[in-house]
Amino acid sequence: MENREIFSNLATIPPVFVRLDGRAFHGLTRRFGFAKPFDDGFCKAMVGVCQSLVAESGLTPVFAYTFSDEISLYLRELPFSGRVEKIDSVAASYAASALTLVLGAKEPLAFDARIVQATPESAIEYMTGRQDEAWRNHLNAYCQQALIAEGMDGTDAARRLKGMQAQELHEMMHKRGVNLAKTPAWQRRGVLVCKKEIEKEGYNPITKEHVTVTRSMVAADRDLPLFSTPEGQAFLQKLICGG
Repeated sequence: MENREIFSNLATIPPVFVRLDGRAFHGLTRRFGFAKPFDDGFCKAMVGVCQSLVAESGLTPVFAYTFSDEISLYLRELPFSGRVEKIDSVAASYAASALTLVLGAKEPLAFDARIVQATPESAIEYMTGRQDEAWRNHLNAYCQQALIAEGMDGTDAARRLKGMQAQELHEMMHKRGVNLAKTPAWQRRGVLVCKKEIEKEGYNPITKEHVTVTRSMVAADRDLPLFSTPEGQAFLQKLICGG
């Protein structure tokens, strides 16, 4: 029957992104009482999942980038001989298990996963595009919640906002006393998790000398540059290409 496993040997080559999306996560807000339009506790939970994916999953991504209920993993080296089904299923199941543990959820949680083939150049374009999507998600989330707070139901609010340009959404909230350019950076630009080398002062009891040692740690950056700017492009170039 193994010859019926029609996609089991479908493989890809690095580098790739694995993009994870939460399935039906709108229910989490209700069950856990998360604040709208953004909840710092949920963001920290997603960052915790990213840290676990980077440090402990065995997938060894270079970094994880998250906003809302989405995670993008960048892999320069591929586990499982690059088998797409294996990478997708392990990444999605691991993320779902990690988030379940972080939240202490009583009901199953699920992510879907897809492979996005990349080159170093297209990886920079991909990350710029995902951060643009984080900004659009941020605009819509604030505007939809504002309309709901004013008495409109969710369906009508979504219909009202459909097709509105970013500047129109920004102006809509400005009229309501909210400057969306001044909201927390993690809401507007997402959060990036990666391994970093840090130097720490230590003491060698054998030589009785103070020494500087290098340690690796997984850190989260909640104040990212705007990737579409020269500063942001340089940030991505160093992160993705290592130079």
